[in-house]
Amino acid sequence: MRTPVSTLLRGKAGQLHVLGPDATVADAVHEMNRHDVGAVLVMDPEQNLLGIFTERDVLRRVIEANLDHARTPLEQVMTRKVICLRPDTPVQDALALVSSHNIRHLPVVENERVLGMISVRDLTTALVSEREHELAELTDYIYGSYGGHAGG
Repeated sequence: MRTPVSTLLRGKAGQLHVLGPDATVADAVHEMNRHDVGAVLVMDPEQNLLGIFTERDVLRRVIEANLDHARTPLEQVMTRKVICLRPDTPVQDALALVSSHNIRHLPVVENERVLGMISVRDLTTALVSEREHELAELTDYIYGSYGGHAGG
């Protein structure tokens, strides 16, 4: 599948969830619950990507460490090493990254500017859609209606 992840971003305009490094874990959990997402980006006022905070970070870095979620700033518990995609990255390559790094969210970045975020759900939905389209084309071909004309 050679569809670029930028295609997936078009349907997600305005869906970037961002908090500052001083926001608390409680703020992040509220934001994730309110928007039904599994991660928020942590960015400074100049919109530089500092990290990502995910559901997994809540479990491993906050609850397991018995930290106070209402007082712990994101910069203390966020994932700093963020794996990012370029907008022209094919969906198939993005899926390989998700699988090899065991992650579920990938920011899409161009010229150090965050354009959006792609989730494993977005990637699998795109893959299923592409396969359904391919199957429909093959079915049309087999039954003679491929290319808009019958017969051969």
